[in-house]
Amino acid sequence: MTETLFIRLGSQAHDTIHWLVVTETSGNAQEIIASGELKGAQQLNELTSKADKRQVKILVPGCDVLLKSLKVPAKSSRAMRLATPYMLEDSLAEDVEQLFFAYAELASDSLENNCFTAIVAHAQMQLWLSWLAEANIETDSILPDVLAMPITAKGWSAIALGDTKQGQVIVRQQLWQGFTVDANAWQFQCLALAAQSEEAEGGEQLESVLIEAYSPLAHSEQCNVSTMPAELPLALMAKNYGCQISHFNLLQGQYKIKESRSNTGRQWLWVAAVAMFALLLSLGHKSAQLWQLNAEQDKVKQNIVASYKAAFPKTKRVRISTIKSQLNRELALLGGVGDRQGFLAMLAKVQPAFAKVPALKPESVKFDGKRQELRIQATAKDYQAFEQFSVALATANLLVKQGSQSNQGDQVTGSFSISSKGSTKGARKSSNNKKGTAKQRSKTSNKDAS
Repeated sequence: MTETLFIRLGSQAHDTIHWLVVTETSGNAQEIIASGELKGAQQLNELTSKADKRQVKILVPGCDVLLKSLKVPAKSSRAMRLATPYMLEDSLAEDVEQLFFAYAELASDSLENNCFTAIVAHAQMQLWLSWLAEANIETDSILPDVLAMPITAKGWSAIALGDTKQGQVIVRQQLWQGFTVDANAWQFQCLALAAQSEEAEGGEQLESVLIEAYSPLAHSEQCNVSTMPAELPLALMAKNYGCQISHFNLLQGQYKIKESRSNTGRQWLWVAAVAMFALLLSLGHKSAQLWQLNAEQDKVKQNIVASYKAAFPKTKRVRISTIKSQLNRELALLGGVGDRQGFLAMLAKVQPAFAKVPALKPESVKFDGKRQELRIQATAKDYQAFEQFSVALATANLLVKQGSQSNQGDQVTGSFSISSKGSTKGARKSSNNKKGTAKQRSKTSNKDAS
């Protein structure tokens, strides 16, 4: 009999981890051997012994995996997979470089879609794999939890994971469609379904979505729910794991598991382990250096975000993972895309002045790449803030030209033109060099003419 350990990981290290051990009996039936919960990824090593000599199947939250179906006009699967990320780029919240695309070998659906992809952040994939590696748990299969739910003919299947009011609800809609949401989001989903089933445009009544519930669901009285025999969430997923989509696995591409080593290689594995341990001991001090560098990196990231918010105060949310694309977008609006490095360097010099004078708030920032000049429109409660800001800029070895100021109600509005002292000299020198070159060419031309 084959025993399998199913583990459903969380999104973050502190999220609850659910696990289940089943064995296949005669007639492809499954018998539950053991089940339980862990309080977080730090306890995952408690399953190391259970994973030994058993198949390990990993489930991950559907809220971290975006399922997309689309029609791609490509002659080969390779060309299709190269084109897909950029076809979806505008609809994704993150840069495609930060995302991993896994593909399912499925036939075209009723909408003639021929490409089925699961999208997950590289950082999230690496986080899951690091938890398993630290616990010494090996697996060859990772599947979003929604794809392990049963498929119904004319509706959805759903089950609650954890507490009904505080846990999550896992929903399978179609072959390549589903979602995982928390209890609060599920309430809004039920309200939306209830409103959809009332009256549509033209007085036509829409057919309500039938939900086959395998556990009690909060707010289910608002929906068309068919109560199914109660199941443990992981037991239900274990029954359906691989059904319909048996060939899909998130462990593909760069995350594909390499072929097993030969028996000879395994015999020498312990020798390599001893050698690696000795190497790690000799490089122990490097770990402290690495920790220090990581701390410095975190500080740099904080400074980047602070500088960005100071330059663009109207921005509500700044993500360090997407700050490059955000900055490119803002630069395009400012007309400074041609000299990003000059703008960033100038912004870094100006940011400490904003920190010294918090009463002065920037309203607009523009960068002249040719003149290497930063122009700021700002507001403050009094004229003194403008003077303090000018002094702070001068202290930072910057040239400051203060524009006109006006009093508008209880606010004072003014402008600054800021440039580096070196950049101004360089611009004049470059201009003189061009004039000198032109004069030299004129003299040479006159000699040739004579």
